[in-house]
Amino acid sequence: MAPKFSRRVPADLAPNRVTLALARLTAAGADIIDLTQSNPTEAGIEYPPGLLQPLAGPASMRYEPRPFGLHAARQSVSAEFSRRGRFVPPDRVVLTASTSEAYSLLFKLLCDPGEQVLIPRPSYPLFEHLAGLDSVVAVPYQLDYHGRWRVDLESVVAALQPSTRALVVVSPNNPTGSCLHHEDLSALSELAARRGFAIVGDEVFADYPMEDGRRWPSVLDADVALAFSLGGLSKSSGLPQLKLGWIAVSGPEALVAEALARLEIACDAYLSVSTPVQHAAGALLAAGAAVRSAILSRTRSNYGFLQEATSHFPSCQVLPVEAGWYAVLQVPASRTEEETVISLLCDAQVLVHPGYFFDFPREAFLVVSLLPPQGRFQAAVERLLQHVS
Repeated sequence: MAPKFSRRVPADLAPNRVTLALARLTAAGADIIDLTQSNPTEAGIEYPPGLLQPLAGPASMRYEPRPFGLHAARQSVSAEFSRRGRFVPPDRVVLTASTSEAYSLLFKLLCDPGEQVLIPRPSYPLFEHLAGLDSVVAVPYQLDYHGRWRVDLESVVAALQPSTRALVVVSPNNPTGSCLHHEDLSALSELAARRGFAIVGDEVFADYPMEDGRRWPSVLDADVALAFSLGGLSKSSGLPQLKLGWIAVSGPEALVAEALARLEIACDAYLSVSTPVQHAAGALLAAGAAVRSAILSRTRSNYGFLQEATSHFPSCQVLPVEAGWYAVLQVPASRTEEETVISLLCDAQVLVHPGYFFDFPREAFLVVSLLPPQGRFQAAVERLLQHVS
């Protein structure tokens, strides 16, 4: 008799049509321009020489397990928040191996099996999977677009149940590039304090505004409710392979103290963050300034080209991007998004994400990464616009 597998892992493992088409073309040697690229280490970004040398320091040979991470590394993360104009004491910083692990720890902290977390739509499609792995139910609330994206507060209220334990905010949002509005944060934090749930803010793209001098609220500003802000080296320094993330905690003192005490138990069970990356954290975050600058220059340049090129095609529209690495393109809905993406892949050799991957409320939207090298990006955008229009 075969073993039974958990329902926390999806039963349907079949690849979708886009994946199958891409595999066929790749096997045939096609030169696909990938506008879904999300890894800066493979996007032709210039990294400082010797960037990874701090990982080989002699301190990395000592194992010093700490549930929340080494104090020096937490101080370095605290300094990162100071750079962005927010004070987060090191003792309110929890180190993790990734943002995904941070979500898992917070779901364990806040939810019993079967309880709910609210997640935004449209947004990154990983949340339902992460929630399911912790036996938590992900319930959507809506973002509405009226010239800019805002939280549909009525949909939040409608989704709330006695079993709701957390609400996830993604700001800057992936893929819409939208940021949380001050009024929306105020309303959500007051609702969270009144109804007894926490706010989890995924703020990994906070360093990538499309305009200089722009600042948006952080969930750490929601001092009336328990809140957690997530970040990591993956975006802050363009180093996804080094696996260092963090959680910053804010809110009423008594709630913060209780949350940290309980979170320490969960973190102590895993001790997942490697010693070398913790000792190197300060140097990596400092060196990350050059990487951030290069990524920001790339994404702004590509976004500007996308806007200018699309202006010559009246049937297409680029939705405004406030921050991040992605842009959303609205195209004619003459066929389904899946058909559009597959035909674009097969006929123009350009790969993009369909909007339904991110739960857009209607068709037809295409999501493109702003990370690829400018020449490849521009060639792909020209092919894309010619094809869909």
